[in-house]
Amino acid sequence: MNFELPPELVDYLAELDEFIDREIVPLEQSDDNIRFFDHRREDSRTDWDRDGLPNAEWEALLGEARRRADAAGHLRYPFPAEFGGRDGSNLGMAVIREHLARRGLGLHCDLQNEHAIVGNNVGLLLMLEYGTAEQKAQWVEGLASGTKFFAFGITEPEHGSDATHMETRAVRDGDSWVINGEKTWNTGVHIADADLIFARTSGDPGDGRGITAFLVPADAPGFKVEEYLWTFNMPTDHARVSLTEVRVPDSAIFGGEGRGLGVVQHFFNENRIRQAASSLGAAQFCIDRSVEYAKERKPFGKPLASNQAIQFPLVELQTQCEMLRALIHKTAWSMDAYGPFSVSEKVSMCNYVANRLCCEAADRAMQVHGGMGYSRHMPFEHIYRHHRRYRITEGAEEIQMRRVAGYMFGFMNQKAPKGV
Repeated sequence: MNFELPPELVDYLAELDEFIDREIVPLEQSDDNIRFFDHRREDSRTDWDRDGLPNAEWEALLGEARRRADAAGHLRYPFPAEFGGRDGSNLGMAVIREHLARRGLGLHCDLQNEHAIVGNNVGLLLMLEYGTAEQKAQWVEGLASGTKFFAFGITEPEHGSDATHMETRAVRDGDSWVINGEKTWNTGVHIADADLIFARTSGDPGDGRGITAFLVPADAPGFKVEEYLWTFNMPTDHARVSLTEVRVPDSAIFGGEGRGLGVVQHFFNENRIRQAASSLGAAQFCIDRSVEYAKERKPFGKPLASNQAIQFPLVELQTQCEMLRALIHKTAWSMDAYGPFSVSEKVSMCNYVANRLCCEAADRAMQVHGGMGYSRHMPFEHIYRHHRRYRITEGAEEIQMRRVAGYMFGFMNQKAPKGV
């Protein structure tokens, strides 16, 4: 049993840090771009006159960072070498995402926008796994370079965790399909070329089979953004969309007719372990900064760190980080060795624990730093507001625990529990 990270991965982290210091930090510090990361960040990023969407300057800066990362060979790290990647693994992505998040807020990794110089482009991984030859020809290069994007439309106003009860329907009409329904929390639609819409095409509510994914062009007649939902952490790009008699060809089916749930579960499985790693990195950042501050701050003439009331909560958090890191590494390694669905219950463990831990660490950092910790002049409130969403999105923590229970007790009467 070897707990050491692969030497090539350690070397790559050093390569990444060098690139960040050489290319990304100077960009972040130029032309007052720091306004997107300091106490002005929420207002600077948000176009309040355009439904609270990310503003053009902010998205242009993110695009420039991605362009530089792609030119340096980092953006496509997780993809196969034939698509310009480095054949990155789940373990590699977990380690990298923790590393980037542990550096704190910055242009190298802004999780609010799912942005990072090492792209977490699950859309491309899905395209390579499930796309037809025609779809791959249309999408792969754009997805790989970050110049094309499809959103993900599964959640509905009345159905979130119970996604298999979705009410959106698609009915075959000759060699086309007609889709009617509504989706919400449809992230990134404002910049998407298409929306991956999940609709029931057969079966009964609650059935895993009979849900089909369709690549619906964002400009398709009948496809409409009804509103953008304002959230705890602005700006927002979370849309509620309606589909009224939206017609798409049979070639729009993604992943096979009636097999859309498998696409959903693959997406969540890949993304949840990476999100867990990011939350771990952000939690560790909060702890590191709190320890550093507690050593320097001297109320009543002695270091804040000399008080056990300061020490013990941070000790508890650090202990949880160490244990979680080991589980994340083992889980990601197992996904690489045995397949993405081989340890789904452990993915759920990592995900719900990491997201909860990050919120606890950010809250503790605010407490340790006192009034300034609560202010926007420190990053902790931003970290809390952002990561709090992950205790709900992409599988609420209660659903993650339910999945683990399903494996433990077998009460779902199947190897892979229902629900997403």
